[in-house]
Amino acid sequence: MPSYPCSDITGVVLAGGRATRMGGEDKGLIEISGLPMIEHVLARLVPQCGAVVINANRNLEQYARYGWPVVADSSEDFQGPLAGIASALSQIDTRYAVTVPCDSPLLPHDLGARLWAALSRDDAEIAVARDADRIQPVFSMLKRELLASLNDYLQKGERKIDRWYRLHRMATADFTDCPDAFLNVNTPEECAALEARLAT
Repeated sequence: MPSYPCSDITGVVLAGGRATRMGGEDKGLIEISGLPMIEHVLARLVPQCGAVVINANRNLEQYARYGWPVVADSSEDFQGPLAGIASALSQIDTRYAVTVPCDSPLLPHDLGARLWAALSRDDAEIAVARDADRIQPVFSMLKRELLASLNDYLQKGERKIDRWYRLHRMATADFTDCPDAFLNVNTPEECAALEARLAT
């Protein structure tokens, strides 16, 4: 299997949602154990990539403080993660992107390596993480050359991420040994529970 092409991978942090279950607060900037969630995410993601892009639709200046390019969706109506992925892909120079949400501070340290192994193994265009229950579609590796297909899909009014994935050769990467890896923080209660857990 080809070696992991770290320098040819851009990490894409998706922080462009409305966060309605969090009372509309910008989830990436909500603190967990004294640090904004995006800092937890970046600490794990940056070593796995040659570069990073943050997709955000508000508080762009705050996200820019982390030293990485910040890109907003091309549309202003919060079209979901695919719109964020499309905006990020339009800005990157690397052949591949690894996508993660801003509200999963426990993402695996080897996420990129496992996704790359699945992509290579199956000669796929997209690799998606799978836990014990289901696929985790916003934890993915995809080829930048899929941007034209993604833009066409969005222009048709489509938004479903799983449906777009099925239009391409898709591999899954097994993360059943990491039951907490894709924990995402959607509510104040989940935020408090994770803080308490990390404090122990």
